[in-house]
Amino acid sequence: MIRVWCAGRSACEQLVDPAAWTLPPDAVWIDLIAPTLEEEGAVEKALGLSVPTREEMAELEASSRVFRENGATYATADIIIHGDEEIPGVEPVTFVVTGGPLVTIRYTDPKPFRLMIEKLEREPNRCATGADVFLNLMETIIDRVSDILSGTVLRVETIAGHVFSGGKTVGFGKLITKLGRAQMSNARIEQSLAGLARIFAFVGIDERMDTEEARTHLRSLARDAESLSAHNQSVAASINFQLSAALGLINIEQSSIIKIFSVAAVAFLPPTLIASIYGMNFDHMPELAQPWGYPLAVVAMVVSAILPLAWFRKQGWL
Repeated sequence: MIRVWCAGRSACEQLVDPAAWTLPPDAVWIDLIAPTLEEEGAVEKALGLSVPTREEMAELEASSRVFRENGATYATADIIIHGDEEIPGVEPVTFVVTGGPLVTIRYTDPKPFRLMIEKLEREPNRCATGADVFLNLMETIIDRVSDILSGTVLRVETIAGHVFSGGKTVGFGKLITKLGRAQMSNARIEQSLAGLARIFAFVGIDERMDTEEARTHLRSLARDAESLSAHNQSVAASINFQLSAALGLINIEQSSIIKIFSVAAVAFLPPTLIASIYGMNFDHMPELAQPWGYPLAVVAMVVSAILPLAWFRKQGWL
């Protein structure tokens, strides 16, 4: 699907017949959503540039993600999708900054694009050029990443309240699972911010961004991306600390349980030995024939159990 936004209009033009399409002179944004070969060909013919395939967009090399070709600047970044879920996804989106309209190629529908469309519908004069659309779209993407990061921070703080509540570690398995999901969300945010920072640095040298306003806007976006990345890294450190703390508390509680069993085993070892001795079936055991034999054996077993417990308590092991 191809949608074309023109300057000053509050609605987009959706192409029905790409073969018969001609580029409007006031077009500022051409949005390709899962384009067909015919739609790609129509845009390439109208603008004289090549449209990258989905496989090319997915390449990770920096030289494949930001480059210049035929007077246009190509920049691909991983944009977060399903940001309201515990584990968001990322999908590559390519931005082509030309001397005319901005061209975006995507195979998903990230929320920043929907928000940008709503802005254009409310303020048709918001973007007069393709560069304006690019800057405003990037600002919307950064704002969305900030919102997603805020949600991750809130979840991590909630988990921290449970981890350090001082209660039993029952249920810590679920908390560790939640921490793992938060870590995955954190990694997706970092991946997206790294790509955006690369784009801001590369597009900053584009001649279409030579106005003071555009350069100031780009520098502001770059600073926002840098600050969000720093915040995201601190969240990652917090997640790792909480994970280590949760595992440590589980180990401490398990060690306490094992200690109780060990102490019980040692405490009952002497009484067991005494009971075993007097349980032997020998004919010549004088104590068995005495009336005080049984009480003496019971007292010996009780005393032999109390003495180790008293010793453990004195040593501070209990």
